[in-house]
Amino acid sequence: MKTKIAIIDLGGIAQLVHLPILQKLNNAEVSAVSEINKSRLNSVAGKFEIKNKYIDYKELLKNDDSEAVIIATPTGTHRDIAVDVLKAGKHVLIEKPVATSLSEAEDIKRASINAGKTVMVGMNMRYRPDAMMLKSLLSNKEIGEIFYIRASWLRKRSSSEKWFMKKGEAGGGVLMDLGILLLDLSIWLLNYADVTGVSIKNFKHRTKTVEDSSVGLIRLKGNKLINFEVSWSLFSEKDDLYLDVFGTHGTAHLNPLRAYKLRNGIKVDYSPFSSTTVSKNLYKKSYENELKHFIGTVNGNLGITSSIDSAVHRMRLLEALYESANTNAEVKL
Repeated sequence: MKTKIAIIDLGGIAQLVHLPILQKLNNAEVSAVSEINKSRLNSVAGKFEIKNKYIDYKELLKNDDSEAVIIATPTGTHRDIAVDVLKAGKHVLIEKPVATSLSEAEDIKRASINAGKTVMVGMNMRYRPDAMMLKSLLSNKEIGEIFYIRASWLRKRSSSEKWFMKKGEAGGGVLMDLGILLLDLSIWLLNYADVTGVSIKNFKHRTKTVEDSSVGLIRLKGNKLINFEVSWSLFSEKDDLYLDVFGTHGTAHLNPLRAYKLRNGIKVDYSPFSSTTVSKNLYKKSYENELKHFIGTVNGNLGITSSIDSAVHRMRLLEALYESANTNAEVKL
């Protein structure tokens, strides 16, 4: 039996990731799609041979028998659409970030509890094969106790979607776009250690209402630190993503995955032979793993990860980061 999934909004992420992957899965079926742009709706639905198509997502919810819905709309619409989907008795996968604010995220959580349905948030970085291998290494304490993570994600430009530049629709800038993924990954690798304080500086070099660069420091319980930077505008030769993990007995790195430690004065290399895997393949694989996991949760075969509870915590962290940027001071949590 195939799990029927509907998709709301047919922008880049749906066309490049959700639709191609779902159509290749044996246990999933795209039952319907919704898109307010009629031309795009007809074009994409035709390309992927999807018969049930709607301009108004509320008509989709009323007429389609899907078990779950993927929300890929601009962030500013997530709360209202998610609440409607949950009231319709369907499970939800929301593309990150879950909402534009903490209060909106909490509204979605309440609706999820009332409906008794699962809400998963698309934190695809957790599902990269190299990230999952790194998580396993850290969980086995191969490099000792982790005390410091240094992470960076620099892009030469932002998304081509114009709404990313509008605070009302996006909620924020690069911190909401790249930062939330990088910080979610870091905190996940640290086994959800509680954040105790944040300090950040935001810059608007090529943008007006949202930040295009952020540099920050996050303190966590257990004397742990995360130092991060994200940017759409730092001048560099190429897009760059890295994450370095420092433990009491060694270090580990992402992109590519490498891990080393000293044992009796001798360097031990834990790096897998596949560490040179092209990052583009890892990107696609992360979404494939994420969608498979979502289907597993809908069917009751897998426990939820990147849940609405986790998303609420991330939004609380983001609000503290923006407060720190606005006050030019460290914010305690």
